[in-house]
Amino acid sequence: MQTPRFLPCGDSALTVEFGSAIDPDLNGKVLALDALLRASPPAGVIETVPTYRSLTLQFDPTVTDYGALTRLLEETVTSLQPENAIGTRWRVPVVYGGEYGIDLEDVAERHGLTPSQIVEIHSGAVYRIYMIGFLPGFAYLGGLDPRIATSRRTHPRLKVPSGSIMIGGEQAGIVPMEMPSGWHLLGRTPVLSYAPERDPVFLFTAGDEIVFEPINASRWDVLEKAALAGETVAEPVRA
Repeated sequence: MQTPRFLPCGDSALTVEFGSAIDPDLNGKVLALDALLRASPPAGVIETVPTYRSLTLQFDPTVTDYGALTRLLEETVTSLQPENAIGTRWRVPVVYGGEYGIDLEDVAERHGLTPSQIVEIHSGAVYRIYMIGFLPGFAYLGGLDPRIATSRRTHPRLKVPSGSIMIGGEQAGIVPMEMPSGWHLLGRTPVLSYAPERDPVFLFTAGDEIVFEPINASRWDVLEKAALAGETVAEPVRA
């Protein structure tokens, strides 16, 4: 594993980069450092932003600077152990195909599989939430079976509905609100990963795991009503 790099980001942020791949151990180090800094933030640090392979620290340049933070963190990041089992595993109900997953049949045809085989493969994996980003609550998932990895669409859609369960390349995702996307829509969940009026506002966090549970479309209305009423709908199966 490569030596962590410190990268300046203007005069009020720095990035600690642990590697260049989508890898559980790299991400585990990102989350471990993030947890450490949240528990005991250095003077001047305002916010930390974890990603797949790096952690960005935003700081007040009137209190500290890039050099001081780098010196403080150098020894810490070298001996840091990955934090790979810190989150909750969630069971997320999904209606696959039809109006809920309009790309399911196309993805199946591309891979020489049936739609039911795609559903079986997709719902048979355990996904790691590597990061939350792009939009509030958008969960970037690793763990997609290579058999169904699918390049992004040539022509992105301007609107993808909230709750869409998507794949793009080797990644999977859960859509927190209506958004544009070039990923492929396999299904949809009534779970609201982002709900400003709910406590917690963000249901998932980096380090959590997701398992998808195929459900019949007949359950959608009841579950959607419960989610809109503030229930999480997703079930924690391991905390």
